[in-house]
Amino acid sequence: MLANNPLTTPRFLPVLLAFCMFSTGASGLVNEYVLATLTTYILGNSIEQFSIVIASMMFMMGVSGLVQSKMSDNNLIQKFMLVEVCMAVLGGFAPLVIYAAYGYMDSHFLFVHYFFVLAVGFLIGFEIPIVMRIIEQNKVKLKTNLSIVYAMDYIGAFIGAVIWVKFLLKNYPLTEISFIVAGFNFAVALVTILYFIKTGVLTKKWQSVLIILATVILLVAGYASNRELSNLFEQRFYDDPIVHKETTKYQHLVITENKTNGDVRLYINGNTQFSSLDEQRYHDFLVHPAMTLVEAKKNILILGGGDGLALREVLKYKDIHTVTLVDLDPAMVELARTNRYLRQLNRDAFHDSRIIVQPSVAISATNVKGMYLSNGKGDAEEPPESQWVASVNVYNLDADLFINQLANQQWDVVIIDFPDPSSVELSKLYSKQFYKKLRRHLAPSAVVAIQSTSPYHAKEAFLSIGNTLKAAGYTALPYRQNIPSFGDWGFYLAWSGQQSATQVRQYLSKTDSFQVNTGFITPELMMASFAFGKGELLSKTQCINTIMQPCLLTQYSDYSWQIE
Repeated sequence: MLANNPLTTPRFLPVLLAFCMFSTGASGLVNEYVLATLTTYILGNSIEQFSIVIASMMFMMGVSGLVQSKMSDNNLIQKFMLVEVCMAVLGGFAPLVIYAAYGYMDSHFLFVHYFFVLAVGFLIGFEIPIVMRIIEQNKVKLKTNLSIVYAMDYIGAFIGAVIWVKFLLKNYPLTEISFIVAGFNFAVALVTILYFIKTGVLTKKWQSVLIILATVILLVAGYASNRELSNLFEQRFYDDPIVHKETTKYQHLVITENKTNGDVRLYINGNTQFSSLDEQRYHDFLVHPAMTLVEAKKNILILGGGDGLALREVLKYKDIHTVTLVDLDPAMVELARTNRYLRQLNRDAFHDSRIIVQPSVAISATNVKGMYLSNGKGDAEEPPESQWVASVNVYNLDADLFINQLANQQWDVVIIDFPDPSSVELSKLYSKQFYKKLRRHLAPSAVVAIQSTSPYHAKEAFLSIGNTLKAAGYTALPYRQNIPSFGDWGFYLAWSGQQSATQVRQYLSKTDSFQVNTGFITPELMMASFAFGKGELLSKTQCINTIMQPCLLTQYSDYSWQIE
């Protein structure tokens, strides 16, 4: 028995194993987050995937608790070592193997994915009962046993979650985080195992040492090669070579380039955001109809659009004074400011911008100033011949939080360039509540332009956005354009004034030319974009999207892109 050895008395052993529980709590929770986040990046719909993955792992933790109850108390130390070795290897390599399965085994990907999810959950659930039984073998009272195990496990889980959010997710790819976590947990377990070897409790010392060495070699080799392997596997997801990739706190960004046709594409979480071959079509239709409708367009708000492409189009107008761009992810804006591919596409739209990352907004129209660019013929401050350049302020925070914290600012044009509503977080930004809050900050003649997914491939989702705008007090005018990279794509113009949709169309029909040089859109194309066929604007569901009932998410996730 362990208690016969003076070095393994209850005075020392519970403290040693308490550190194992601390590392188990920390690494176990982070393992769950890694696998859930990886699933989100691959399959989308973050709330659903997080819920299923973590629920599956907790289910297996319960199963392992039942299984261990049938296990004898013999050789508990060997069983503890076996669990820790399997946990380190499976947890460390899980993201790489899942990534490879998704790239090479499309039809069997979910089998591989859930094998690791269930296996890791099973092993996490095995750790705590084994440690409890080892402590009980040494005559520690059950009350003390439980207090040590659960206190350290919960404290470890809390600290692990903080480290995950504040440090790991910001600085390392998922395939590397898994090895860091596995290495930490195994290192703590290794101290315990070596302690048992030294005290003579663990028999077959050389076999144990070889198993430990093999595990360490696997973890070191996996950590050293994870980025190279990740690049190899990830390339399978894209037709063109990857020229840049990074995982931010909020999303996974990939840029590819086809040198043959010059096609540069940006992907977020595997979803195409734009192609350089046709992004001009998209951004022309997103920006210029709204800008044409508003005569006095001094203050412009862009929500989303961290790539700077909508900003590029807005900055063509010389009568604007301020542009405020709100994008949640500072890494996306930084990429658009520094990456040579994006800078070329957005024409250095962020070059003179002021980046404001703190969540305190308090904007007023008087604290933001524009600037003049001199043509060399006069004074730079008040030149007789000069070009007004609007000031650009970039806020890196959630758009809903930004609207909540606004002071008395009113906007003349609002460009909403959010990704499609594929998650609860995004669906909130298409909600009735969000549109109503935004409405309070619109000038009397203001117009809002909203990218609104595909009216063909995601018809009910597209119509839901229009229904929600109307429920929030807007008049909504749908329009569409073919974007080859996406197909038939839809937008809405919305305003809260008295003009009807017919009156707005009539006003736009008088447009002979645009105020600025456009890359694709013409007045004729703009008017044609308002045409829809019979039944295309008839909704079966009449979904009005709200925060508490995000029916838009269901319409988009479950019923879109099913038409072949």
